[in-house]
Amino acid sequence: MIVRRLSVDLEGATVSVAEWTAPQPNAPTVLLLHGGGTDSAELSWGDLGPALASAGYRVLAPDHPGFGRSAKATWPLTQQALLDYVGELVDRLELDDYVVGGLSLGGGLAIGHALERPGRARALILLGSFGIMPRLSDGPLSSLGHYSTYLLLRSGLLAAITRSYAKNPAAIERGLRSIVRNESSRTPALVRAVTDEASSGTALEVFGEWQREQVLPLGLRTDYTDRLGEISVPALLVHGDRDSGVAIARARAAADLLPLGRLVEVPGAGHWVQRDRPDVVTAAILDFLESSI
Repeated sequence: MIVRRLSVDLEGATVSVAEWTAPQPNAPTVLLLHGGGTDSAELSWGDLGPALASAGYRVLAPDHPGFGRSAKATWPLTQQALLDYVGELVDRLELDDYVVGGLSLGGGLAIGHALERPGRARALILLGSFGIMPRLSDGPLSSLGHYSTYLLLRSGLLAAITRSYAKNPAAIERGLRSIVRNESSRTPALVRAVTDEASSGTALEVFGEWQREQVLPLGLRTDYTDRLGEISVPALLVHGDRDSGVAIARARAAADLLPLGRLVEVPGAGHWVQRDRPDVVTAAILDFLESSI
């Protein structure tokens, strides 16, 4: 299925939106928000989008400002600025009845959007979601590891390391092993696509802005855990049980706190769960959509 591209002018940003459209008119809309790092709409949703469209849904997936085909915004990337952008995008696209989902950073945006605009989105889909943990990691040394990352961000060393990493396809392939655990899913095409995104765009630069705003000395600025009980719409969490970025225990706790939460644990999968096990993830999302909207 061929992806269509929309260009949407927002306050301080022009956003490129990928669209996969179902054959029938008035198809239910699913808005998908990609993650951080070197991610983009087509990198995260290039397989899932067509699959959902073939099943009868209209799928919209923006490249966040500074990612993919979207130029940098005039404003710095903070969590609140990104939430404002998602809200404005929903308004400009005139979405009144839709499901919102996201991966990692995008999952955190989906949660924040649901909290800021209760009753607008009909359901949530959260994949390896940000916003459900107090620090970057769990475990006995998590505080030390978090503080070390804070220092690397503030010193500029992490940015320098990341720039070097972005120029090295072998390093990118090694990095992918921790988020795509299934070897057969780490295809040469995926490695090339991530390498191209890392070396040609501004994604790493703007993601660094967001990280510096979010990573405080003792914890993360954004943790929605205490507010998950306010979300009254159905919510599907799809989470790899080998996710080293957001521990599966955090997803289990979030699913329990969400009044209509449902968790699908994906065996052997890492953080980029829909890339790791697209068969399991697509089936879980289709089942959820059929039962929720």
